[in-house]
Amino acid sequence: MTEEIEFIIDSTKESMNGSIAHLEKSFLNIRAGKASPAMLGSVFVDYYGSQTPLAQIANMNVPDARTITIQPYEKSMLQPIEKAIMVANIGFNPMNNGDVIIISVPPLTEERRRDLTKQAKAEAEDAKIGVRNARKDANTEIKKLEKEGTSEDICKTAEDEVQNLTNSFIKKIDDILAHKEAEIMKV
Repeated sequence: MTEEIEFIIDSTKESMNGSIAHLEKSFLNIRAGKASPAMLGSVFVDYYGSQTPLAQIANMNVPDARTITIQPYEKSMLQPIEKAIMVANIGFNPMNNGDVIIISVPPLTEERRRDLTKQAKAEAEDAKIGVRNARKDANTEIKKLEKEGTSEDICKTAEDEVQNLTNSFIKKIDDILAHKEAEIMKV
């Protein structure tokens, strides 16, 4: 195969890996009943006039499967953190004891589990779209090379390789989704 085609295939693989990485990151924000600091990843606190991620201004711990504790580096940040968690609208009710903020993670209802499963399926579908777009871009580049004089056989082999990559990444996404669904539905 030519260097151009190898480059196209490598960049396609990189793009598809990016879709998988994004999916895994998205799945961290979909809670599955167990407490995790990642659940608070979308919380931004007004820290001296700028919106700052909660993880940068406080220490977060998970003492047990149903509790998250947040210890701000500055005690004066207790109220702003509490307010930011409420504003983030992620379904948590923070309690402030003067030193730390304690969040009890409620068990998921059956309806909430179904909603989270739908959300997970939508994220997986977005990842599949990303993989298919990478395939489309690669095939467009390969067709361009064929018009520029690259052998038809080499181009056909490259297209087959891109399709095999696509199939393997779609299967990987389905496996990740199945794992996440099982995690969400486990009571």
